[in-house]
Amino acid sequence: MPKSRKSADFRIVRAAVPGVQAVEARSDHVFARHSHDQYGVGLMLAGGQTSSSGRGQVEALAGDIITVNPGEVHDGAPLGGAPRAWRMLYLPPHLADTVAADLSEGARRDYAFHLPVAHHAALADCFRRLYAAVTGEATALLREQLLLELLHGLQGDARPDRPTSVTAAIARARAMIDDAPAAAPSLADLAAACGLSRFQLVRQFARATGLTPHAYLIQRRIDAARALLARGSTLADAAAASGFADQSHMTRLFIRTYGITPGAYACNFVQYRRAHED
Repeated sequence: MPKSRKSADFRIVRAAVPGVQAVEARSDHVFARHSHDQYGVGLMLAGGQTSSSGRGQVEALAGDIITVNPGEVHDGAPLGGAPRAWRMLYLPPHLADTVAADLSEGARRDYAFHLPVAHHAALADCFRRLYAAVTGEATALLREQLLLELLHGLQGDARPDRPTSVTAAIARARAMIDDAPAAAPSLADLAAACGLSRFQLVRQFARATGLTPHAYLIQRRIDAARALLARGSTLADAAAASGFADQSHMTRLFIRTYGITPGAYACNFVQYRRAHED
């Protein structure tokens, strides 16, 4: 998710499709390793970015399409230290998976981006048109058509490992964290529940998810805080309910992960909700 040291550099734009987030950003922030619970597809508008993800180390330049799958751990840094600018559309899993079913005529019901970066002028143009249709005046028919065209072009044949491809033991550990991110389980607690040693748990968890158990817990707490802020919660309440020691603790980790303060993020959502109410 985008960022900046100035809230004006990160903007949530009104989207006409329920569940879709449209984001515009310009930033020189170095993003820490994190993940999203949505599909993300975007276009680099200026500058360049280097990032590592579950699909390898990549560089993206102006005109390139960038993608991320739900649960995929990635980071991001500007090339040469100069600010880069981009636009993103974040899609709820059910929307992308419905497209997967359409594209496969019902044979598949889960979508996956193959390439983290696509150097493809036609797809870049398709994204521009889709972004304009989602954030402006357009028919539902046009929006659906452009989404199908874009996701079809970006799907590819090879499929990366999905975050669900984990052992039963690691699935239990992850579920314990997902179910109560504000709780504070010890490594011993998680390992005992999974029937693994602490070392085995850390190694297998990182291999399966891309994050250590602690880093995964922090990510889930940040996800919980984002959801609360989007619904209008105060910063203090969001921090407490999400399991952070205090508001400043949440703020430090929020900035490190997304490059924007939780207060600025909340303000963007206030403006976003007002736009939808107009």
